[in-house]
Amino acid sequence: MRLFLIAFQFLTIIPLPLTVRCEEDDLGRSMSLFPLVGLALGALLAGADCLLSPLVPRALVDLILVVLLAGVTGALHLDGLADVCDGLAARGSRERFLEVMKDSRVGAVGAVGLVLALGLKYQALLAVPAPSKRSVLLFFPLLARFAQVQMTVGATRARRDGLGAAFIGGAGLPQFLIAYSMTLVAAYLLLGMNGLYCTLALYLFTWRFKVWAHNRLGGVTGDLIGCASELNEILSLIVLVALVNRGWQAFL
Repeated sequence: MRLFLIAFQFLTIIPLPLTVRCEEDDLGRSMSLFPLVGLALGALLAGADCLLSPLVPRALVDLILVVLLAGVTGALHLDGLADVCDGLAARGSRERFLEVMKDSRVGAVGAVGLVLALGLKYQALLAVPAPSKRSVLLFFPLLARFAQVQMTVGATRARRDGLGAAFIGGAGLPQFLIAYSMTLVAAYLLLGMNGLYCTLALYLFTWRFKVWAHNRLGGVTGDLIGCASELNEILSLIVLVALVNRGWQAFL
C-alpha cells in the first residue's frame, strides 16, 4: 500500500490525507504498481463519462475527459512530450538535445507537438464506439503507465540528475514482471484478445523508442519516459479504434 501511494502521489496531483514515507529506492520499486495507478485514472475517466454522458453531447464529454486527464496528472507527461519535440527540433549533438530538454521553457515546436498530441488523443477517443468506450477509458491510461515501466527498467541514465535517474536506479526486473503481468491481465479482462493485440503492438513501439533513445542520447531521461507515456496513450487509442473498425464484435 505504501508503494502504491508513492506511485499515486508521483503520477497525479490529487492530494492525499496522509504523509507517505519515501526511501531512496522506493520511487523505482513503486513502478511495479504504476499500472494500478493508471487503472485508477481510467476509473476516474469512466466515472466522469458516466456522469456527463446523459447531460451533454459526446464530443464535449470526450474533450472534458482529455482535459481532466491532463489536469489530474499535472500535465507532467505532456511536458516531457513538449521537451522531446523541442530537443528534436534543435538538431544538434547529444549534449544540445539534453540541454534543450532540460530548459523549462516550451519552444514553438514543443507547442505544436502538444497541440497535435491533444488533438489526436481527442479525435481517437471520439472515434471509439460507445459499446466499448468505458473499457477503453479504463485501459489506455493503464497501458501508458506500463510504458513508463518498460522505458525505465534496464535503461541507462542519459544524465545523472533528474527524476528519470531516480527511477532507473530503483526499478528492476521484479518491477517489470509485476507491472507487465497486471497489464496483460487487465488487457484481456477489459478488451479480450484485442486488448492483448494492442498491448503487444505498443510494447514493440515502446521497445523501439527506447532503442532510439539509447542510440541518440546514450540512455533515457524523465522527459523521454513522459513522452513515451503520452505517445502510448495516443497510439493505444488509435490501435483500438483500428481493431474496432475491423469488426467490433471481436472487441468483446
